[in-house]
Amino acid sequence: MPFTHGAACPPSRLAAPRAAATMGEAPEPSSQAPLAVLSKVELRVSCKHLLDRDTLNKSDPCVLLLMQSQGQWVEVDRSEVIKSNLNPVFAKIFTVDYYFEEVQKLRFEVYDSHGHAGVGTHDDDFLGGMECTVGQIVAQKRVTKPLFLKYGKFAGKSTITVISEEISGNNGYVELAFRAKKLDDKRGCRVPQVQWECMNPKYKIKKRNYKNSGVVVLLDLKIHRVYSFLDYIMGGCQIHFTVAIDFTASNGDPRNSCSLHYINPYQPNEYLKALVAVGEICQDYDSDKKFSALGFGARIPPKYEVSHDFAINFNPDNDECEGIQGVVESYQSCLPKIQLYGPTNVAPIISKVARVAADEERTKEASQYFILLILTDGVVTDMADTREAIVRASYLPMSIIIVGVGNADFTDMQILDGDDGVLRSPRGEPVLRDIVQFVPFREFKNASPTALAKCVLAEVPKQVVEYYSYKAFPPRCPQPDTPDSSLSSPQ
Repeated sequence: MPFTHGAACPPSRLAAPRAAATMGEAPEPSSQAPLAVLSKVELRVSCKHLLDRDTLNKSDPCVLLLMQSQGQWVEVDRSEVIKSNLNPVFAKIFTVDYYFEEVQKLRFEVYDSHGHAGVGTHDDDFLGGMECTVGQIVAQKRVTKPLFLKYGKFAGKSTITVISEEISGNNGYVELAFRAKKLDDKRGCRVPQVQWECMNPKYKIKKRNYKNSGVVVLLDLKIHRVYSFLDYIMGGCQIHFTVAIDFTASNGDPRNSCSLHYINPYQPNEYLKALVAVGEICQDYDSDKKFSALGFGARIPPKYEVSHDFAINFNPDNDECEGIQGVVESYQSCLPKIQLYGPTNVAPIISKVARVAADEERTKEASQYFILLILTDGVVTDMADTREAIVRASYLPMSIIIVGVGNADFTDMQILDGDDGVLRSPRGEPVLRDIVQFVPFREFKNASPTALAKCVLAEVPKQVVEYYSYKAFPPRCPQPDTPDSSLSSPQ
């Protein structure tokens, strides 16, 4: 069954494939790394220490691959049956479509086959299952997890290992250099072996001894490798996620149910919806699962001075929270402790993240890329400084997502997106790369929770590749494969 992908974003916001370089010309940095619309990933599966359900022989294992679709598990493919083996290495290669902007949940189920066609029925013994996402697998390249029986019970010491590899397609371009001089006057000169004669049909008819009108000589041929987003991710590049939350007074008193920051025990507010939607995607690409969470536009304790770049956990030495849930908890706990104020200045936070990204750039490795999610209820007040900060950030391993919360008029925010023209600093300097994506949350109120993430994250893979191509940083060498202990608990 093919995996389908529904575009939740207007076509103008989706990344278009880049044009190929013309022969003999090196492409410009912004077009040096064309991306396919779709990536495909191969998954290889093996198991160890499977339960032995047979009385006479060892189990005959088979693996079923299922994918979650609209809350239901749907079988995608299945492996061959390996006879009498508790440590099988399956020859079957599962192929899945990969989308960075989606949480693609997979489930692997292992059965002891009893020889009939319907593997996975009640006639077969269930040896254990494992759930993960495609993002987790490609980010780690190799995932080893325990198998679980029903009700979260361990299947003994059974484990399953999934190894991923991108299916390479058109991932390079050829640069050719030619030379041709005085074509009609050239006679009998010695040239390298790779050359082509230039023929003039009229001369060939008129002149009996006509040989050619000169030659074209191939001077040089270079094959350039164009790396994909998955090349960088599988090479060990981490995605560091930072969220910045607007705590200006225009949001309304959080104690009032009309406030955009009101905590409803039955329904998350728009800030939380946007945070979780984007954060759930990015968390698969950060091995330590720690995320920076910042606030702006509030008076904060102890002196209640206005701050535009404070840690919402109130730890100035470490603004990171444990997982997306840790960010949610820090957000909820900080609301009663601060005073909503203003103005809506976002340049300080962009510059703060940019400083960290600049430190990363100096390593000259494709090791960390930074995504800043800014959640705001109004048009930014420091527009000139924000434009300047974005232009500076466009030279760094960094992308910015801005989500407008509430019903304000966000027309003036469209300038930051760059879709209607190149964003420039107040001095007229253009951005090096288009790194900003802006969307009003209200456009997704009636859509599924994943629609927002699909829209705002769709361009990130292109932005990552464009940056590292511009800097000529190849992917890092993959780290030694080790099981991830953080994935050892039941799903």
